[in-house]
Amino acid sequence: MKNNSNLLMAISLASMTMIGCSDKTPIDNTLQMGNNPELPKAQNFLVPPMKVPNFAGWANDAKPEVAQGLKIEKIADNLLHPRQLYTVSNGDILVVESNGPGEEATTTPKQLIASKVKGKSGKGGKGGNRITLLHQNATGQWEKHILLEGLHSPFGVQVVGNDLYVANTHNIMKYPFTAGQTKITDKGVELADLPDTVNHHWTKSMVVSPDQSKLYVGVGSNSNIGENGLDIEYRRATILEVDINSGASRIYASGVRNPTGVQFEPVSKKLWAIANERDEIGASLVPDYLTSIQDGGFYGWPYSYYGQHIDTRVKQQRPDLVAKAIKPDYALGSHVAALGLWFYNGTGLPAQYNGGAFVSNHGSWDRSPLSGYDVVFIPFKEGKPNGKPVPIVTGFHSKDETKLFGAPVGLTQDRSGALLIADDVGNIIWRVSAQ
Repeated sequence: MKNNSNLLMAISLASMTMIGCSDKTPIDNTLQMGNNPELPKAQNFLVPPMKVPNFAGWANDAKPEVAQGLKIEKIADNLLHPRQLYTVSNGDILVVESNGPGEEATTTPKQLIASKVKGKSGKGGKGGNRITLLHQNATGQWEKHILLEGLHSPFGVQVVGNDLYVANTHNIMKYPFTAGQTKITDKGVELADLPDTVNHHWTKSMVVSPDQSKLYVGVGSNSNIGENGLDIEYRRATILEVDINSGASRIYASGVRNPTGVQFEPVSKKLWAIANERDEIGASLVPDYLTSIQDGGFYGWPYSYYGQHIDTRVKQQRPDLVAKAIKPDYALGSHVAALGLWFYNGTGLPAQYNGGAFVSNHGSWDRSPLSGYDVVFIPFKEGKPNGKPVPIVTGFHSKDETKLFGAPVGLTQDRSGALLIADDVGNIIWRVSAQ
């Protein structure tokens, strides 16, 4: 009872802090996008200012706004928190319906308040723990089939040969699967286990190597900046390389706080990732980013950010690691919560999009004004980002930032080359194509 009283008192004080503290006006987020983002001085908060629009959903025939020359349509709805998408060789679409396992204990006022704030937005919706398959029939309509159920907070999916690989929050499962199949009844086999203690960051993004011999899996940290001790960060904040035949794994890269999307860039054939950076040092710190991933590379977390910018909050400093921390290639803006990455190589969109990257930003919860809540396009040249992000799909919240209609997560392209977007707040799959 005493502990509960102490927590309630702390919550009350934290709430007052949240209301009373004025996070100085953030710098223009466009100044934090690109190769050399502006990085202001860090601020410290007991509880960061929190702002998330309240859930409203898409009323009637409302839909997101798209850039000139594009159109958008709904191809599936009434899903259970769709997070990731994958296109099968025959054109079917796999939709991963999931949310966090809820296994992390609530021990701080920030966690409790943040959970309630996010819950009001619809972002905390119950996930289906399943994969739904979308099949376009002869009439052009998209049919829904429950392909696989009983999963444990799944996120990444890949089809390699006649097998489907699913990255649950705790393991990679392998199931027999052929294109055209609409139901999996096989119990599958475990290929590899994945770090799953606490699961502060639960998503396990995944991509197969171009030669189809390895799976690369993004594993997020178990904390903001290691405040729970570094023992529980074993193999966390990493990208793991998993041998597809044996299941043996190794740390391919480390110091990536929360790699929520991994993809191979088609020109250079290099591995790239999007990452969500740390919180609680200001509305304009630290920019989430898109970067190439080097074998054996270290990207700073928790000791530093954006190269050698030291985070003084970390109790156990490691100047030796800071000295070799790699600066990310490209900033996406602070707290945009990038969750989807797709290198576009189709003909269903205007030619200027070919060869570049689409990034979906799920949207901020700890700054005002909001950041993210959009899908942007980043031009690439010779395998590297070349120019500022261009908003492609917007309008996921009301202009006064009080209502949330949807939030973009996973991306893929369909067989025609249209861009598909998973909206886990609206529980919809959107299709963007040329007008």
